[in-house]
Amino acid sequence: MITIDGSMGEGGGQIVRSSLALSIVTGRPVTIENVRARRKKPGLKRQHLTALRAAARISMASVAGDELGSSRFEFTPGQLTAGDYHFDIGTAGSTMLVLQTILPALIVADGPSRVTFEGGTHNPMAPPFDFLQKAYAPLVERMGPKIKLALVRPGFYPAGGGRVEMAITPEPKLGRLDLMTRGKIVDRRVRAIVSGLPRSIAERECLTATRKLDWPEHYGSVEIVDSLRGPGNVVFVEVRSKNVTEVFTGFGEKTKRAEQVAEDAARQTRRYLKAGVPVGEFLADQLLLPLGIGASLGSGGGQFRTLELSRHSKTHIDVLREFLDIDVTTEQSETDHWKVTVSPPRV
Repeated sequence: MITIDGSMGEGGGQIVRSSLALSIVTGRPVTIENVRARRKKPGLKRQHLTALRAAARISMASVAGDELGSSRFEFTPGQLTAGDYHFDIGTAGSTMLVLQTILPALIVADGPSRVTFEGGTHNPMAPPFDFLQKAYAPLVERMGPKIKLALVRPGFYPAGGGRVEMAITPEPKLGRLDLMTRGKIVDRRVRAIVSGLPRSIAERECLTATRKLDWPEHYGSVEIVDSLRGPGNVVFVEVRSKNVTEVFTGFGEKTKRAEQVAEDAARQTRRYLKAGVPVGEFLADQLLLPLGIGASLGSGGGQFRTLELSRHSKTHIDVLREFLDIDVTTEQSETDHWKVTVSPPRV
């Protein structure tokens, strides 16, 4: 039994999600104590509880402590089982965080899976659907599996009501992924989405973002979407290069002006473009888990260049080392310039 202290490092939900995925893949039981200890409201929230129960379903696991607010739980995985699944958070909690928990296991399962998620799809403090579809999933596919993501309807915080469908064709022996150069930028765009709100909000966001990035105004576009339950607003800046696509996000809030939302996304984009690296801060964190699993299988792993690693990513590396016999090295080459290598253990 592996025991993980949930207060380690950044002390958030990523420790729970990655520990569950790694427990399933390795077959090693895990106890997590001090769950989300560094958050304002520690313990299992609805989305984390849904992730825990989803992990249990796909692996026929036995679980103790799966209750709202629980600060400790035990997870003993059984057999990873591909199939058709449906998970409903029941609130506006992020479906994408539940997806992140089970996807790394299902891509190395013994058969295809189809999964439907209901809840939030565009939540602050969580990767939005568009990031996973355009930036993350295509890179995981380069390792061998096939992942199809479809947004049936959006669900914005705090109302929720979104629906996402995912189809996976697994690859039990993940291949290697190397992302050392970005390559030529082939497309840039700003996309502002509103639901149940004035179109002018999205127009102001597009104008602000393109001006901050010194891009032509026609690089911006407005999308009006229908949400099942409540209003919402999000702005995306997408940079598509030869070797990678990055997506940067600003979330609308009641107390935020449209210009501030757009500036948030533009600031992230400027930092990324200035550094010249292929992998941004959040994508770096997301890639660690599939690279680690691939390296542990002896067939994959890889390396990438990225911005300075966040505390979130450093904690993620610590979790990987608890479960997997792999080598993870991080090397700074210059300011805001890091090389991350994930490899099978040295003989």
